[in-house]
Amino acid sequence: MVGILIRNGKIFTMAGITYESACLLIEDGKIKKIAEKIDEKENPDGLVLDVNGAWVLPGLIDAHSHIGIFEEKKGKIGDNSNETTEPVTPYIKALDAINPMDAAFHSAIKAGITSVMVGPGSSNVVGGQFVFIKTNGRCIDDMVVLEPAAMKIAFGENPISNYGGNSLMPSSRMSIAAMLREELSEARQYFESKKAALEKGNSFEEDFRKECWLPVFRKEIPLKAHVHRADDILTAIRIAKLFDLKMTLDHCTEGHLIAEEIRKSGFPAIVGPSLASKNKTETQYLDFKTAGVLAKAGVKVAITTDHPVSLIQCLPLCAGIAAKEGLGIEEGLKAITINAAEICNVASRVGSLKAGKDADIAIFDGNPMETFTSCLYTIIDGKIVYRADSA
Repeated sequence: MVGILIRNGKIFTMAGITYESACLLIEDGKIKKIAEKIDEKENPDGLVLDVNGAWVLPGLIDAHSHIGIFEEKKGKIGDNSNETTEPVTPYIKALDAINPMDAAFHSAIKAGITSVMVGPGSSNVVGGQFVFIKTNGRCIDDMVVLEPAAMKIAFGENPISNYGGNSLMPSSRMSIAAMLREELSEARQYFESKKAALEKGNSFEEDFRKECWLPVFRKEIPLKAHVHRADDILTAIRIAKLFDLKMTLDHCTEGHLIAEEIRKSGFPAIVGPSLASKNKTETQYLDFKTAGVLAKAGVKVAITTDHPVSLIQCLPLCAGIAAKEGLGIEEGLKAITINAAEICNVASRVGSLKAGKDADIAIFDGNPMETFTSCLYTIIDGKIVYRADSA
């Protein structure tokens, strides 16, 4: 793989250091070095990009999306986001439904978005397993960074409308919580039984429908809770605490109304899609100020488009509006880089610019959160996958 030397960039490492003018060296798909000066002799036969003061950032990250599962241009036939025949389906995998040929992947790359968290929708109480992937590739298995990456659960209107309208459970918020507690109780019993059997050297008959819960109870991956209303957020917190599990609060639409309670929970929030209509009762208090209120309260915040609810290429603009409405520029950039990576448990590879991390880099002609800013280059795993001058 040909090395790349980026010169004369305003480098935002998102790791506590910003260089007004510096160089970044890429070798074998990884960041090798960042310094104010790097001799071209350290990059023999490699490519040199003089970016003339452009902003150099870690590739942007959307921490919650349905890209490749709910495909553009294909209507109903391209929607594989929900299994709507059974309300509890923890064993299904987003990995099996993502189509890398979805046109939205190119839109993401063109916007400097290099990785995404992708998973099932919110029709089910338990929807299945998310996967964290890069946005460039043709074979989904080669795009994976972390799988499974989270377990989707959902509260509120979506599960109720999908099943209650057909005279099935859940038809109320009470039944959503009860069904989730029942599933988690059975999963915990399975987890403890298997652990005890293996510790004693005994045989154990595995259950396919429960094996998927093991990384959740080992705290390797979080519950990923679809929550809009304040009461749903608090119910999710109550249940996660009951079972001593990690969790992210996704959407968190009324989070600004209970910011202190969320801070006390210790759970991070993935806020959005704020660039969307208030099309149901539980989103009536949708507001771009939510991210800023939560961040100022001490909650770790990421921003999501929830693509295709808002188009994925709008991610930096969503962060920009949130920044204007109280989040601030620095936290706005963090919300689509390092915070998103940390919340998604992939910060060892992406989200900031450090030697040894994946060379996922986005280069802009200014602040990416501003409307007229353009992405000049998108680099994934040390390969230029988009450049504006040849688009």
